[in-house]
Amino acid sequence: MTIRKTVLLSALCAFLIACTSVEPTQNQFEESKQRQFFEGLKKLCGKHFEGKMTYPEEGQDSFAGKVLVARFMECGNPDIRIPFDVGKDTSRTWIISQTANGLQLKHDHRHADGTPDEINMYGGLAKSDGSHLSQAFYADAHTAAIIPAAATNVWTLSLSADGQTLTYYLERNAAPRFKAVLKQVKN
Repeated sequence: MTIRKTVLLSALCAFLIACTSVEPTQNQFEESKQRQFFEGLKKLCGKHFEGKMTYPEEGQDSFAGKVLVARFMECGNPDIRIPFDVGKDTSRTWIISQTANGLQLKHDHRHADGTPDEINMYGGLAKSDGSHLSQAFYADAHTAAIIPAAATNVWTLSLSADGQTLTYYLERNAAPRFKAVLKQVKN
């Protein structure tokens, strides 16, 4: 084979490879952002955040006037468990999991003796509108079955770019329902 044919064949091969290379699909992109978010949360293991409810207005919710604390206690694969205290009430834990269907948020509610509350493990899956700093979780079928009014819930967890502020935001029927802003407490 002559040098000219070799160069031509090499150029043709390079062209064909370039034409057949596949751009990442939207799903791969979403998974990547979800994975980045999850890994960012894992880095907070051992840290805790304190704050308060900022919506609705004072007196319109049972969380009003109470110190809210999110503690990043268990940060492994596939779950991150974040106990969420409302004043002296330690019955809640957020569970963020990597699943085959994407990133998932569940709310684990327990009685003082450790038994599950009747309304337990509600939450949903993240969709495409997330980033490495924020993910929105859309109510799943289990949530709709145990809390029919929450079928349209969207929970959003966000971290500030510096990792010092954690925001938990809930919408129902595309309207604000609850918001808490918590700041990282230095150990």
